[in-house]
Amino acid sequence: MMNAGSIRKPCAGGISPRRTAMLSWRSGQSTVEFAFLLLFSLPPLMLVTTDIARAFYMQAEVENAARAGAQYGSRSPTTAVDTTGISTYAANDAANVSGLTVSSSTCTCPPSGGSLPTGVTACPSSYCTNSPESTYVQVNTSATFTTVVPYPGIPNTYTIQGQAIMQVQQQQ
Repeated sequence: MMNAGSIRKPCAGGISPRRTAMLSWRSGQSTVEFAFLLLFSLPPLMLVTTDIARAFYMQAEVENAARAGAQYGSRSPTTAVDTTGISTYAANDAANVSGLTVSSSTCTCPPSGGSLPTGVTACPSSYCTNSPESTYVQVNTSATFTTVVPYPGIPNTYTIQGQAIMQVQQQQ
């Protein structure tokens, strides 16, 4: 026969005090484990995100710089050959990009059935189908991107390039 002291009475909610203490300890352990997980995974994730954002920003800046230089060069035949002015406009547009290099060139579509004067570069035929005898300016920009930290299997530096080609406005 059971004696009255040996009968276990359930606590409120049906969980014994010992089990409640054990559950709260496990809950605290989970919190500590989650904190360590965040501590060791969040900073690397933030570095990767920062590098990706910086690369996209730099790509946009380098491409926009090429476009700004080409817009200046396309104003007239005189500005099309002003390599200093083209470089200045491109560099001013990408003021936040260090080490930007700019190169520019012009080409002219030959007249139908004719040829170009000596020293004038002929454009590819694809430029000349809709606008015969037009002049074009091409601006190439580039800059070197360096990651914040080196990543395994990924180069630490790489070159970002931009290019813009625009038809030069002819003087009337």
